[in-house]
This record gives sequence, structure tokens and C-alpha cells, in this order.
Amino acid sequence: MTLSRAVPLPPLLIVLLIVGFAVVAYGGYQAERKRRETLFAWAVARGWRLEVEAVRDLHEEYPGLKIFQKGHSRKAKHVIHGTVDGRPVRCLDYRYTTGSGKNRSTHHFSVVILECGFPTVPMLIRPENPFDKVGEFLGADDIDFESAAFSRRFYVKANDRKWAYDVIHTRTMDFLMSVPKATIEFGMGEIAVYRTGRSRTAGYEQALATAAGLYELIPDFVVRQMKGEGR
Repeated sequence: MTLSRAVPLPPLLIVLLIVGFAVVAYGGYQAERKRRETLFAWAVARGWRLEVEAVRDLHEEYPGLKIFQKGHSRKAKHVIHGTVDGRPVRCLDYRYTTGSGKNRSTHHFSVVILECGFPTVPMLIRPENPFDKVGEFLGADDIDFESAAFSRRFYVKANDRKWAYDVIHTRTMDFLMSVPKATIEFGMGEIAVYRTGRSRTAGYEQALATAAGLYELIPDFVVRQMKGEGR
């Protein structure tokens, strides 16, 4: 029996590989630095604040948002704090990890959070995908609405269906059909809008507009009810 031996790499090839990795790493560092500077300038222009260091406890601060409950090794960076029409907002890079070893995957998101100033009921609104059809066949509890076009485009899930129907009325459906695709969550007092990857400032602008638009479309009677007024 002939035993195979590992063939050592030529020294020049090793050097080239090391240099290649260094160039890629430096390019990534430069791109990250440039993006951070752009985010800082954008925040300063709005009178907002950029927090560069990592934040790890968002799952405790926002227990109603499922995005912050998934996976492990959760971390937010480049957290921008500001206000929109007097309501606190945050824009941030977020990541979490699933699996381990060779099956380890890291998931990156850009997230915008708008504080409502009154309690809300957790609800998920996201673009529908082909797997949802399978889930529907198996009895998954996706909420359907009068608009067939809206129901085909969006997957909506909430334990309180009345809340979903009260909040997602005709004008809300029209609005959601007109904005860029994103996942939306109502938490216990906030609206989160997020997409995979790291957003540029234009992406944050779009997400902020979506969150603010949804907030404005919440009916007054729902706001009064959630504040405990008029009972």
C-alpha cells in the first residue's frame, strides 16, 4: 500500500497567500472605517449621536422583538441615537450567530427602531416567501386580509388578530405595498424595520420613513385604547 504524503507549499506561494489575506483584511478595514465616518457625518448633520462600541443586551431591552431573541453571540454596533418628531429612534448594525463548528453561520442586519410612546402588541410583517405556502398548507397561522394582493405579498403573524386588523387597515396596506421591502416588527412599545446586510445612510432613511409612516397610520382609537384612555 502506498501512503500519500502532504506536499508542502512552495515558500513563494505561502508569502503570496499571506500578502493576499493581508490585502483583503486591510481593504475590509478601510471600507468599514469609511462607512463609520459616513454614518458619523450623517448622525452629526441630524444632531444625533453615534455609539461605536458594541451593545449586547438588546434582547432584554426589547423583549417583544424576535430579531433580538434569535441565535447566540448577539451584538449591535454603530448604534445611532436620535429623534424623529420628538420620538426616540435607533439605527444600528446587528448580528447573531446560529449553529457551531462547520455549521456556524453569522447573520447581519441593519435595524431601525422607532419608539411609539405607548404599549403595542408584538406583530411580525414581512415579505412572503415560497416556504410560507407550505406552512399555510400545514396550518400555519398567517393572517389574511381583505386585500388579496396584500395577503399574497406579506406574511403577517400576531397572537392578537384584532390588533393586527385594527392596525393594518386599508391605508396601511396601501402604504406597505408602496415602500421598499423590509421586515417589520411591532414590539411592546416600538416599531422595528430591518433588512439583511449593513445599510448605507440611504437605507436607514428608507427604514425611518417606513417606521414613521406606520406610526402615523395607527388609528387614534387604537392609541387611546393602548394608553388606557376613554375607558
